[in-house]
Amino acid sequence: MIKKVLKLILIVLVAGLIVIQFFQISKINPPTVEGETIYSAVAVQSDVRAVLERSCADCHSHSTKYPWYANIQPSGWFLKDHIDEGRQKINFSTFATYTLKKQAHKLEEVCEQIEKKEMPLPSFLWIHGEAALSEAEGKLLCDWSKAEKAKLDERIAALPPA
Repeated sequence: MIKKVLKLILIVLVAGLIVIQFFQISKINPPTVEGETIYSAVAVQSDVRAVLERSCADCHSHSTKYPWYANIQPSGWFLKDHIDEGRQKINFSTFATYTLKKQAHKLEEVCEQIEKKEMPLPSFLWIHGEAALSEAEGKLLCDWSKAEKAKLDERIAALPPA
């Protein structure tokens, strides 16, 4: 009797896994408008841009390159949720549309997340080890984000009172 129940449970689980494969995520990236990107809002040197694109852009821009496991559910759903959440936190493709105050705050958060070793996500690095930041790359991004935040703070201070 127990064997029959276990066999039935196994059959239902396997059938469920097969059925959910028909519910794929959308892997279409929204269009990127060049004038709305971080690269048009603040100065981004080529070495900084290379690190941002390698370690951050998959989750924080509209240029996500979906890996093979995005086609296997439920991992695809989990991945899509992470990407959507990452784009909500900071989106390099729409960065120039943020207010100057929000841009400055987001640049401050970039360094905070790196210093806390919260970005790139440790779970992302399990499969994407190439996205890991070396100490030098982390320092490069922090120095850059602090410098650009300081420039934005100067621009904000020069604005007439609201």
